[in-house]
Amino acid sequence: MDEINNELVDVKDALSRIGGSMDLYKRLLGQFTGGNYIDPLEEALHTGAMEEAAKSIHALKGVAANLSLVKLSKLSGDLEHKIKNELDHSEVLADLKHAYLETSQAISEIM
Repeated sequence: MDEINNELVDVKDALSRIGGSMDLYKRLLGQFTGGNYIDPLEEALHTGAMEEAAKSIHALKGVAANLSLVKLSKLSGDLEHKIKNELDHSEVLADLKHAYLETSQAISEIM
């Protein structure tokens, strides 16, 4: 597990947050990967439902932070800022989608 990219997933930080239980962390990661965070976000952005998009990205940011999914947490915060301030978000959305795939791969290595 030392080979996991800490820029994506900081396992040590996450374990310190949940009392050191790797089994619990794996269960939480499994719940995360079983969720659908990107599709509802993209749909809301595509249809102009910005309040819904803000809720979706805020939820992703919170889950990512709690699981120490470092890059996703940062990019979610960046996207949330752009959405709330009505700024162009296309580049950060693309970065977020890429990071989501990278993070999912890192999680599969942990599992």
